Amino acid sequence: MSLNQLKQLPSVSEVLLEVRKDTKLHNDYITKIITTEISQYRADAKAGKLKINRKEIVDSILGEIYRLAEPSMKNIINGTGVVLHTGFGRAPISKKVISNATKKLEGYVNLEFDLDSGKRGERQDHINNLLSAICGSESSLMVNNNAAAVLIALNTCAEGKEVIVSRGQEVEIGGSFRIPDVVRKSYCNLVEVGTTNRTHLKDYEKAITKNTGTILWAHTSNYVVQGFTKEVSLTELAELAKKKRIPLVADLGSGALADMAKMGLPPEELVEEVVKTGADIITFSGDKLLGGPQSGLIVGKKKFVNKIHKNPLYRTYRCDKWTIVLMEETLRTYASDEKVSGDNLSLKLLTTSQNTLLKRGEKMLTDIPKKKIKDLGISLVESKVEAGSGSLPVEAIPSAALQFKPNVMSVSKLAKAFRTGNIPVVGYTKGNTFYIDLKAVLPNQVSRLIQVIQDV
Repeated sequence: MSLNQLKQLPSVSEVLLEVRKDTKLHNDYITKIITTEISQYRADAKAGKLKINRKEIVDSILGEIYRLAEPSMKNIINGTGVVLHTGFGRAPISKKVISNATKKLEGYVNLEFDLDSGKRGERQDHINNLLSAICGSESSLMVNNNAAAVLIALNTCAEGKEVIVSRGQEVEIGGSFRIPDVVRKSYCNLVEVGTTNRTHLKDYEKAITKNTGTILWAHTSNYVVQGFTKEVSLTELAELAKKKRIPLVADLGSGALADMAKMGLPPEELVEEVVKTGADIITFSGDKLLGGPQSGLIVGKKKFVNKIHKNPLYRTYRCDKWTIVLMEETLRTYASDEKVSGDNLSLKLLTTSQNTLLKRGEKMLTDIPKKKIKDLGISLVESKVEAGSGSLPVEAIPSAALQFKPNVMSVSKLAKAFRTGNIPVVGYTKGNTFYIDLKAVLPNQVSRLIQVIQDV
């Protein structure tokens, strides 16, 4: 132990006196940071490993305080090419949609208040009619994510009873959503039918008993089984469910309200078409192909939607005013299943053509100094990307990317430099090359991206 080194340690109050008055952190948090840092320096001093003096220690602690005083949630440039990136909040929302929402949310809103009658209202009324009309359903309900939508639907229809699921549809999404686990947490008993690759209508028929609560059909949104396969259609299942007087729940995962094929994207069955099959309850995400905030949407027959709404679990899953207003604004970007406003940022990015992206990339290269292009080995290449979050998984989407083969630093250092700058840029590394794909770069971020490249 070095007593001289221990003498270099400042007191908590000594550091507190040096903290800027405009530091936006709670006093108790600042004290905790200082205490933690001094403890680490004390351990180094006791081991005789302290290599800096008192002033340097104070400056280092202050630097940590100011670093933590900056918001941890930052606006970033998504150079991965994945538009619906789970790590980046899935569906990006446009400035206009956010602006329209914030204008309504300043102060108080009529979240659960009927302005006509002057009596208490229902928060679902703000989107129910609009969403139901778009989907062609009798009614609708919004909860905080699709996992919650599936769980509450199963719990409402089959608590204590059996849920029949094809083995080929026992999906896992992201490691945290697994159909068998959700069925059990719904207080239902899982009954598996068929095989991984082939399930027949007779498999469902044989499994139905007096204790059957519902049939669950789950869209295999993040993988495809090909070859010797057989799957029962929703129309067939709906007819069987109706005949046996048990509800059919269809989990679409990523629900599409617009015709993806007509927008130049891989085809995805419309929610409206699924409703027409006769399924009683359909659940899907609001923050994937729909392009809205994190939420789970439930559409279907009124008697079942009403039962779900009355389930005590609903209160634990209901959405707040921010989510509801953002969803309402997002739904208003849809004029039809073929016409969607450019204010729906997710669909705007997904449908931007490769040719447009290549031209954008070419323009960027003309605005970047030639020396920087040479030092970082920048070139423009064609690329392929996925929509992300299990949406449109079968086919890759054409895109364009800036390719970096730096001769002044390693690829890993370059990637970190982009991530940790004033404007974080996250790309991806493949082999000994770094890429910034332009598919998910917002048009208004292009000039900022150019500046970031120049500053690296």
